[in-house]
Amino acid sequence: MGIAEIRDMLGGVSRARASVVASRRDFPAPYQVLKMGQIWRKSDVEKWVREHRPDLSAD
Repeated sequence: MGIAEIRDMLGGVSRARASVVASRRDFPAPYQVLKMGQIWRKSDVEKWVREHRPDLSAD
């Protein structure tokens, strides 16, 4: 997933805010870095949201 999907998962925060969250030390490392930007495994991001933002978790 890219930063746009992370924005949605974080409740529609701004792109800048999603980038700040994604750069936190405790946020999962990107799975891969492409020319278009970084991508993360959906399962890694979902786990992080469950642990750090349970109010946003879909579970």
